[in-house]
Formats: sequence, structure tokens, C-alpha cells
Amino acid sequence: MQVVTLTLSGETLAVPTRMLHEILEPVPVTRVPRAGRFASGLINVRGAVIPLTDLRVALGMAQAAQDEHTRILVLDVPVAGEATTVAVIADRVLDVTEIDDAAMGDIPEVGMKWPPEFLSGIARTDAGFVILPDLERIYAASLANSTGTPQFEKDL
Repeated sequence: MQVVTLTLSGETLAVPTRMLHEILEPVPVTRVPRAGRFASGLINVRGAVIPLTDLRVALGMAQAAQDEHTRILVLDVPVAGEATTVAVIADRVLDVTEIDDAAMGDIPEVGMKWPPEFLSGIARTDAGFVILPDLERIYAASLANSTGTPQFEKDL
């Protein structure tokens, strides 16, 4: 599987390149009143209004200040059976690489730092472990709660 690797809070994550539209430098964000921390604002990408999301919230990771390495990935994520365009903050984009199926390991049920229900896999590489977030499940969870606040934000 071809992926783009990125860092969040010192951890390496991978997103399938088939979902990737483009990678942007930080752009102005329009904050949405009473929005949760997961999707707190909107950005303009070539005239399209795109929600800006932070996977650190869903994965229970520490927040980080933006710096010169911060990037925004514009992705098409399947949500409720339809491709939905979202933007994701990354502390740093690393590389486009291949992850072999043989490198994929099961998600341990014990000892995980991240919610296992939001992971689709963990790969072992020469550089260490790479987390593959289950983006479809994360975004479905953000829509599932009728109050508009995903359960993972309430748990923080």
C-alpha cells in the first residue's frame, strides 16, 4: 500500500495516498463558534470550504504548536458511504512510501496509547512503528453524536 507518512505529537502516522488530494502550508482558519476541538474551523481551498480537523484529538495525543514544518493534508475520506473532503493538520509531512502487507501487525488489545477502535493497523518499519488511523471510523464517530460533539472529545 502506498502511503504518505506524517508526524503528530512525535508519533509517525500513515495515510493512503489514494485519499490524498494535496499538501498545503498553513492557511488562515475561520473558527466555528461552539465547534469542538476535533473540527474547530474551516479553510478555503481553491474556493471550496473544507473542515479543518485534528487527528490528535481523536487519538488522545498531546496538542502541539504550529511551526515552520506544520502542513495541512487535504483528503477524500469515505464517510457514511460517500467521499468527503476534509483537511488534516500534520506537525510534519515526511515521505511517500510503500508499506508491505507483511510489515502490518495486529493492533494489541492491551498497552495501546491510542484508541484501538480508531486504528486500522500498525506497521513495523526500519524507522520504527507507523500507525495507520482508521479515518473512516474516526470521521463516522465525529458525525454519530447528535449533540455535535464526538464521544472522543467528551472523554478528554
